[in-house]
Amino acid sequence: MDPATERQFREFMEERSVALMRLAYLLTGGDQHAAEDLLQTALSKTVTRWAGVRSPEAYVRQVMYRQQADFWQSRWRRRETHVAVPPDEARHDDTPALDLRVVVSDALTRITPRQRAVLVLRFFEDLPEKEVARLLGCSVGTVRSTTYRSLARLRELAPELGDARGIKEVVR
Repeated sequence: MDPATERQFREFMEERSVALMRLAYLLTGGDQHAAEDLLQTALSKTVTRWAGVRSPEAYVRQVMYRQQADFWQSRWRRRETHVAVPPDEARHDDTPALDLRVVVSDALTRITPRQRAVLVLRFFEDLPEKEVARLLGCSVGTVRSTTYRSLARLRELAPELGDARGIKEVVR
């Protein structure tokens, strides 16, 4: 890679890494280490094709979606044991908005990975149903039914979300 191309890639990473990390964190259900791995994998795949990439952020996001969908569909994936949140990651703000964000984050970790993927793509990434279906390799009807069931499950897990205007507004 020539120095100018390397500089462009570094500038892209500096500008967009926070937003891309936030997406990776959501896609992995709040697992910081898995999110870091997902983003690192996506960036390493992107750098090899950097010269031909027209829209770098869209390309990285696409790689992340596909990488995570492959992980969910893999029969050989590892099962991890979830433990309590370490004290250094605990949030100590009593504002209602932050409380709702914590509730949503917790509820997202308690639904299936496929349900989480559909909700993240639909409500956090603002993708249309057709695009979500294409990315996840399923039909539009499956996206609709999964969205409906996922939202119902979130309301069941966190009844306090029933008063919230929308999941997207709560988390942002």
